[in-house]
Amino acid sequence: DFIAATGNAIAVSAVFWPLAARAQSEAVTILAPKGELRAALIVSNPVLVTRGADGQLGGVSVGLARAFATKLNVSIRLVPYENPARYNESLGKDEWDIGLAARDPSRGEYLAFSDVFMDVDNGYVARPGLSLKTANEVDRAGIKIAVAQGSAPDGFLTRTIKNAEIVRVPGGLAPAREVLAEGRADVYGENVHLASRIAADLPGAFVLDGRFNLVQMSIAVSKHNAVTLPIVNEFVRDAKNDGLIAQLIARAGLRGVRPAA
Repeated sequence: DFIAATGNAIAVSAVFWPLAARAQSEAVTILAPKGELRAALIVSNPVLVTRGADGQLGGVSVGLARAFATKLNVSIRLVPYENPARYNESLGKDEWDIGLAARDPSRGEYLAFSDVFMDVDNGYVARPGLSLKTANEVDRAGIKIAVAQGSAPDGFLTRTIKNAEIVRVPGGLAPAREVLAEGRADVYGENVHLASRIAADLPGAFVLDGRFNLVQMSIAVSKHNAVTLPIVNEFVRDAKNDGLIAQLIARAGLRGVRPAA
């Protein structure tokens, strides 16, 4: 019985292994027809990208992109975008093969999204002297909310804020600090990690209690490449299960960030 069962298992494996190998080969042909995987990155978001003292890009999205290229047995080419608005301008153009960014509904016209690989808490950092204490108090008349133009927080707040005014600025630490320091906004809406960095960089600024949204990060492909999503999702699942995503988060020292369930 054991020999028969073993023989059956081998026979089943012989059937499915070529299918799996063929599916991956087809995905490589579609995603990286020239033998390199072009990965789009939003470098203003430290939850996704870190920059070393030598200027080298690292962080969660870089680590994942490299690991995925290795899985596909192709070389990697990083395609950095200065901020979310620049990334959005690339949608629908043949500038990259995968994009590691927020699963934002506003990008759905052009992109198909993988399963979520990382959950990111979004909150507010307040200018010095502001009397508000919690995220729930922000949506009121007279309050100005700054946000990175074209980012997932921008999209969410645009859809949900009823009374406060939204002020859009370029993404990144410096524009966020500047808009609060100059009093052009009362709070800045961003991921909690960046909000904490802004507060540490601007004397008197502080992070409000609570969050206003949960942003889910995924790997995007062009809609006409959606057929490759099973291979992408397999990679995302393995990266969660083997601890790669948790390791990349820990290495980057991120706050308010965790691997997706």
